[in-house]
Amino acid sequence: MNAALLYDKEDLRLETIPDPEIGEGEILFKTCTASICGTDIRMWKNGHAFASPGKPLVIGHEMSGTIAQIGPGVTGYKVGQRVCVAPNYNPVSSYLTVAGEGHLDPDYRALGIHEHGAFAEYVRIPREAVLQGNVFPIPDHVSFAAAALAEPLSCVYNAYEKARTGPGDVVLIVGAGPIGVMHAKISRMAGAGKVIINDRNEARLALVRSLDPGFLTIDGDIGTELNRLTNGRGADVIITACSSAEVQARAIELAAVNGRIIFFGGLPKGKSIVPLDTNIIHYRQLLVTGTTRQSLRQFQKTLDLIADGLIRVDDLVTSTYKLRDIHQAFSGAMGRTAGLKTRISFE
Repeated sequence: MNAALLYDKEDLRLETIPDPEIGEGEILFKTCTASICGTDIRMWKNGHAFASPGKPLVIGHEMSGTIAQIGPGVTGYKVGQRVCVAPNYNPVSSYLTVAGEGHLDPDYRALGIHEHGAFAEYVRIPREAVLQGNVFPIPDHVSFAAAALAEPLSCVYNAYEKARTGPGDVVLIVGAGPIGVMHAKISRMAGAGKVIINDRNEARLALVRSLDPGFLTIDGDIGTELNRLTNGRGADVIITACSSAEVQARAIELAAVNGRIIFFGGLPKGKSIVPLDTNIIHYRQLLVTGTTRQSLRQFQKTLDLIADGLIRVDDLVTSTYKLRDIHQAFSGAMGRTAGLKTRISFE
């Protein structure tokens, strides 16, 4: 099969490798769509602990496709069935897996992170992931492009549950990339009174406004315009959908009384110690937290939201490439252009 393997920093190679062999309890997944995520880009730019010249890794973890083969002992699935796959699974049971938070277990595993992932024609789905329920049927009316985005959308839904966004809330999202727009879409679904998106890239903001004219956008500095839009009150919910220590610190200052702040974008290693004004947190009674990955419950929920037409995600896909053009796809995804989500199509 054809696959894209990460060998080292900025060393992604398109190669022909043997098709995966599956064993008892496993599924052979045939990829139809795999989307490029910010995590994939960081792994390419910085290297990755589980990708080396001696043991390269097929990256990619946002995937949809069909079942090509079923191993002995697998029930509830059939060859040819349309499915998408949640990438995070747990090899062993633990307190967190029992609590439904296995994605936070330090010993979790993930396709495209620890095991071969989606930028290949076929993916072996391990027995533990099959048993855990990581393979989700896709309704016939949902496209492969949309189903592959259940993974990032479910990460965003995790943040939504923490933020408790409700009717009338003023939501500020810093970062107008695909993740930021997903936050905006879920906030709109939740009944937010104002959904404000901040970014330095006016082309991205113009695209955001074209997706939903109701989204309010701010380019450059946030403070003055946010004060005007909220009559000086600040935002009830602030989501940092970008990797910026400066934005994290500023979010504290921009929050309304009883505001909720979600640090969604992580920071690079060595740059994660950020000075925060804790008096503002104290006297405004702010809740400051972060979220990462998603539970299987949240993955199922977001797939249902897509299937039921409550959230549209296929309009986020602005570039489509074949696997043979993956280097061009990565270059486009890394560029700060007007585009949003890049996908690799195997159809």
